[in-house]
Amino acid sequence: MEPRHRDERADLLSLHKAGKESGRAIVIEPYVKHAATRGGARSAADTRSPEARLEEATGLARAIDLNVVESGLVMLNTVRPATYIGKGKVDEIAGLVTGHSASVVIMDCPVTPVQQRNLEKAWNAKVIDRTGLILEIFGRRARTKEGALQVKLAHLNYQKTRLVRAWTHLERQRGGFGFLGGPGETQLETDRRVIEDRIFRIEEELEKVKRTRKLHRDSRKRVPYPIVALVGYTNAGKSTLFNRMTAASVMAADMLFATLDPTLRAIDLPLGNRIILSDTVGFISDLPTGLVAAFRATLEEVIEADVILHVRDMSHEDSGAQSRDVEQVLGELGIEATDPRLIEVWNKIDRLDAEGRDRLANLAERQPAGRRPLTVSALSGEGIETLVSAIESRLGERRETIALSLDPSDGAGLSWLYRNAEVLARDMADDGRLAVTVRADPDKAAQVKARFGVA
Repeated sequence: MEPRHRDERADLLSLHKAGKESGRAIVIEPYVKHAATRGGARSAADTRSPEARLEEATGLARAIDLNVVESGLVMLNTVRPATYIGKGKVDEIAGLVTGHSASVVIMDCPVTPVQQRNLEKAWNAKVIDRTGLILEIFGRRARTKEGALQVKLAHLNYQKTRLVRAWTHLERQRGGFGFLGGPGETQLETDRRVIEDRIFRIEEELEKVKRTRKLHRDSRKRVPYPIVALVGYTNAGKSTLFNRMTAASVMAADMLFATLDPTLRAIDLPLGNRIILSDTVGFISDLPTGLVAAFRATLEEVIEADVILHVRDMSHEDSGAQSRDVEQVLGELGIEATDPRLIEVWNKIDRLDAEGRDRLANLAERQPAGRRPLTVSALSGEGIETLVSAIESRLGERRETIALSLDPSDGAGLSWLYRNAEVLARDMADDGRLAVTVRADPDKAAQVKARFGVA
């Protein structure tokens, strides 16, 4: 197995902080030899190297306090149906497991139930594939009831697929009803039915949560504050940027999936606009489809946003591939890369040298004016003022300014304006009427015009 030395700045090891570890782990990155050279027309920035994938998998393992004692690449000519990797590598890793007293082996790839069972027998250790690892992280990081339910649902759907011939005791049959009952149902069928019942109950609870979240969203719509959502690959610096812009104390660490549950804060921009900034869960490559579906209620904050900030870690060697993964998830939510609400934020420029900054600035300048990325450092605050100005400008493009003349005694009308639009100015005119200037989104602007008879 080819060794791989980890970049120490890639992840903050929580086990070093807490002095605890949840197990000794070996991380394996299998890759098919011909897959690495396939599709030569694609650019290097869009192709994630096996080394980078291994580093990310190691970071994921450390994110749940696993002590990674060994990690490495395993090159394959073909995927073996029984064990995924060849017999020689299985024996070699078995020696590493024994030598390091490892209790967990992480395979950064999709592993079938049969492959998992065979590898666990060969290594006498727990085997976790990429999907199981991400589910484990999400299960530990979920803090709200909604987050816990969403993770539990995704985990049960994953567990249901693991029942297929995963354990031989599931093949035993139980007796049927009646004296001359038939063969009855197998333990596998019983366990699957129990899981499906739990899935049904959780889905019912999630529907209640979704309705509650919709009520909250509807109440925010009644308040004329636009929503700006932060999206991006995990560890791109979204929470640090959120803290910088809101002066909040949301957990921000150099760790994959440091935050999971969404956070919203109201902030006032320099020109007097008030917005609601939303920090969402980070994306990752090969995110389990069950998790995307389970977290759809949370991600609806992004769908409903007036401005979407796509935060990218430009110091990362695979920034281009990470961006493509984020765009894929956004596409599943119906948000295309050409959506006018999107603003690309190129973060962590403080990690680049002078030459790297110049190259990044030139690359940004070559982009079309309407889609030109903004370079910032959420850690140092560099470029934040330009980002805030861009948000105000983007919001101004969608909002309409309306001048109104009200009777001073129309208190109900003035109160309605404060509830449904952004009041920019309010003065007494020479004719004794109240001159009010408001700004509102297109749908609210139509309501303002209809109520006050503006052509």
